Amino acid sequence: MRLLYFTDTHIRGTAPRSRTDDFQDTLRRKLDEVIGIAEREQVDVILHGGDVFDRPNLSPAVVREFAEQFRRFRAPVYAIAGNHDIYGHNPATLERTMLGLLEAFGMLRLIREGERILLEKDGVTVQLSGQPFHYDLDRREKALDYAVKNEVGAKYCIHMVHGMLVDKNLPDGVPHTLVHEVWSEDVDILLTGHYHNGFDIQRKDGKYIINPGALVRINNNKAEIHRKPQVVLIELDEEIRIERIPLQCAKPGPEVLDRTYIEEAAYRDKQLDDFISALKRAMDFKAIAVKDIINNLVNEQLKDVEKEEKKREIEEIRERAMEYIEKAEVAEGEAAQ
Repeated sequence: MRLLYFTDTHIRGTAPRSRTDDFQDTLRRKLDEVIGIAEREQVDVILHGGDVFDRPNLSPAVVREFAEQFRRFRAPVYAIAGNHDIYGHNPATLERTMLGLLEAFGMLRLIREGERILLEKDGVTVQLSGQPFHYDLDRREKALDYAVKNEVGAKYCIHMVHGMLVDKNLPDGVPHTLVHEVWSEDVDILLTGHYHNGFDIQRKDGKYIINPGALVRINNNKAEIHRKPQVVLIELDEEIRIERIPLQCAKPGPEVLDRTYIEEAAYRDKQLDDFISALKRAMDFKAIAVKDIINNLVNEQLKDVEKEEKKREIEEIRERAMEYIEKAEVAEGEAAQ
């Protein structure tokens, strides 16, 4: 049995501010290449690790165009919902999203939490399961999301999770899970997405953890500039064979990614740090009072903003500010102990 895995396509109608190319055309060409790889390798199953779309309410015109590409896969497509595919980090909203519509039209098959799918070919059996994104992912007990039991007695167990699984620690305040925390007895291949940079294939006792990174480069950090988008070919018979296949159509990062915005964002982050520090030095406010001030400032700004992109940028600033305040609360708690 041969399976092809890729993740985080982030289909959208506009170009990310970090991109200097025609983003939609680039994405079309990447999906065309993935379709070609699937045909060349004669794969039996296509797997998508989530964030098919960049928004749950994407324009129908854009969805229609890319739905035609998904229709061209000759093998069945199984996917899980990512955080960008649903409203408010709530998987229960899936039925009224564009991803839900794509499933309703038969372009792919979504795997729900707790579902087990049995795949069979030439005596090889696979239990396929998935954990869609939800708010508590990477915040609650790891085994609840990253481990499953082989309930159908299949030869292999493959589990997909749209979670922030990483091979090294992220900054405080960013919910994440480390690879060494999620090895499980039954899961032979754990496939993850969400973390766009991806990481090297992890192997332990004949089991694998794989994140090839996002199919598209949305961010323009240094890791993304040097990363080559890729897919993963999985071959199952008496043993597991894994092959990473870089996309030939993906141009070098410096040709399509602009560093200007990331440098401006870093400057804004420093200003925000200085602003919060000045507030806490100048006045004897508790953290909750600082939160109230930030919320009031942000809400005032949002009143006069019409463009959705600008609104999202302001909301991102609010979220970053709240993260800084929450870090301060944790530090104060530790000092009190």
